[in-house]
Amino acid sequence: MIDSNSDNFERSQELALRPKSLGEFVGQKRVADQLDLLLSAARNRNAPADHVLLSGPPGLGKTTLAMIIASEMSAPIRITSGPAIQHAGDLASILSSLVEGEILFLDEIHRMSRPAEELLYLAMEDFRVDVIVGKGAGATAIPLELPHFTLVGATTRAGLLPSPLRDRFGFTAQLDFYEDSEISVIVKRSADLMGIEIDKAAIEELGSRSRGTPRVANRLLRRVRDYAQVHSNGKVSAKEAKAALAMYEVDAIGLDRLDLGVLEALVKRFNGGPVGISTLAMAIGEESETIESLAEPFLVRMGFISRTPRGRVATPAGFEHLGMKAPIGAQNLAQNQIGLFDTPASDA
Repeated sequence: MIDSNSDNFERSQELALRPKSLGEFVGQKRVADQLDLLLSAARNRNAPADHVLLSGPPGLGKTTLAMIIASEMSAPIRITSGPAIQHAGDLASILSSLVEGEILFLDEIHRMSRPAEELLYLAMEDFRVDVIVGKGAGATAIPLELPHFTLVGATTRAGLLPSPLRDRFGFTAQLDFYEDSEISVIVKRSADLMGIEIDKAAIEELGSRSRGTPRVANRLLRRVRDYAQVHSNGKVSAKEAKAALAMYEVDAIGLDRLDLGVLEALVKRFNGGPVGISTLAMAIGEESETIESLAEPFLVRMGFISRTPRGRVATPAGFEHLGMKAPIGAQNLAQNQIGLFDTPASDA
């Protein structure tokens, strides 16, 4: 039987792991400094901050930064997501219920419907929306004034945002993967907050296997804690950390089952590619979006795969990581790559 009190305590611990201010936020120094300037200036003017767009792979702190913005501005925050807003009326209902200075956090903003997106243009720029009353030739637009609010948009696919929407944000930040040393600081902070006894070697082990992502680091920390509680006295040493990570199939540099599945399919089934993302997704039984948002950014960052106009290709480093020798011509294919957030051919 599950103890509800214990479950509530665990959830409260997870919430406590999120930094509450920019001073507590570890990493992303450039973004944090720019945000600090933006928010300090807004507070000095006693006005809401400009709209903010946060982009980058999942787990890097976009939601945390949105909550920090609300905390720094001493403002309430409303949280929703792009997929939840399928009609302009859904968005109009949310906007009309905001209060002066409120933060509206819109996660996965690139997945919002087009009618709602067009309504958002006017709301962001003029702080009003036009409510359509009636249908057909007798329909009339009634302007509805909105309180001044701050929209914080988050996206993992900045390239999918139309220019008119992107240009209406006063500040745009691209979040990057964290350094291992920064992840180690986050692991130590999280361990202290959760009351986990962990030594320096174990912290460094987790830091090097967390893919430069705080969310992954905190998840692995909880699993390592579980292993230490069951198999030892609860103290996490490097030995327990390595054993736990091996059990959960996280390799020495942080590749998990999904990452290795993508890399192995590309190398072993398709001889290094090029191969289209939809074909690659079918080969490993995953959705294309899952590969593009979860596995691909880290594999590209590590230099194991490249995105080319003809599809995805494995680099010589990718072959080497699997203990294989790259075929002749693999280097030339990998060099013909495009940007991580550009859109290559969907299939090849």
